[in-house]
Amino acid sequence: MKVLITAATAMEWLPAFTQIEKNYTDGSHGFTVSFHATGVGMLVSAVTLMQLVLLEQPDLVIQAGIAGCFDAAAPLGQVIAVRDEILGDTGVEEGGAWKDVFDLNLENPDSAPFTNKRLTNNQFDRYNLLGLPAVTGITVNEITTKSERKALLTQKYSPYIESMEGAALHYVCGKLQVPYLQIRAVSNYIGERDKTKWKMKDAIVNLNTALLDYIGKLGTTNVNF
Repeated sequence: MKVLITAATAMEWLPAFTQIEKNYTDGSHGFTVSFHATGVGMLVSAVTLMQLVLLEQPDLVIQAGIAGCFDAAAPLGQVIAVRDEILGDTGVEEGGAWKDVFDLNLENPDSAPFTNKRLTNNQFDRYNLLGLPAVTGITVNEITTKSERKALLTQKYSPYIESMEGAALHYVCGKLQVPYLQIRAVSNYIGERDKTKWKMKDAIVNLNTALLDYIGKLGTTNVNF
């Protein structure tokens, strides 16, 4: 069995890299783990993930990363898993409302791997071995900073977190029918650009602790891939 751990940047999985590579690359636990940095953003992540899936034929792809959170009451550093992904800025702002490609009748909202406009991980419960909180994420090309855009996205989609790569994972793996799981840690609140108020280091530490726990759990869990 082959597991791929991916992130936009290597720094997001680097703390777990040495320990996992040392213990889980020889197949002695019944699976191997490899790490890949896909690059920042939907486009480069989608292309890189497609190449990885086609070349390496993995049994499970884990996307790890940090994320901004829409809920100002959420604890920074919290680790969650994304069940549903939404395209957060593919469309047009018009008449004080946000209209996505489905509203504009440019795409079928149920055209696979979409279901009712969402990229849903249909095997989420099976692979969420740590029982992490299940949330909805949106993926954007431009990070949300304006309160007006935040309000539009919140009203329309009720997302919990925002990233720049999540939808790429859900789309590629959903399209190619490869099991996957997106794990993220909350580093900041949406719209807050004062990075002294972010918890980047805490988020990365917690994220990598979760990765180590997940791989350890995978080694002792009889998951039928």
